Amino acid sequence: MAVRAVRRSAERNGCGPAVAGEGGCEMFITVRSKHSIGEVRQRFEDAAAGRKFGVQGIHNVTATLQGKGLVFDRKLYIYEICNPGYAKKVLDANIRISTALPCRVSIYVDGDDVVLETIKPTMLLPMFNEPALEGTANEVEAAITAIMQEAAK
Repeated sequence: MAVRAVRRSAERNGCGPAVAGEGGCEMFITVRSKHSIGEVRQRFEDAAAGRKFGVQGIHNVTATLQGKGLVFDRKLYIYEICNPGYAKKVLDANIRISTALPCRVSIYVDGDDVVLETIKPTMLLPMFNEPALEGTANEVEAAITAIMQEAAK
């Protein structure tokens, strides 16, 4: 059922059923940078703090996989960020939204670029059947987009 809601939402945003979730789909916010991954990560943390989003966790996926003896040569970090005001608002409306929190932003190297990428909150919202939160999802999406863009510049 949740997959159908996301697929319907993806289709409304220009993604056909065969490509929902694939590259080029409006399901993701993707920002590219020519700066080093270290610089982008620091700028991301600073930009998040500047917009009152706390960094709840940082996962160094590369180190974790390599530490388990797996070959993974790409640099990949997953950041968990959260704005307490937005979190309280959505949790007061529907506690199940906690399963999609905190917001995650991947920062990884792709060729000569560092990529910041996340799933749009507005794409996740239909899974929870809370249309009254659409404005909040749009605000969170705009804030995360701005954080990512600031980190990349």
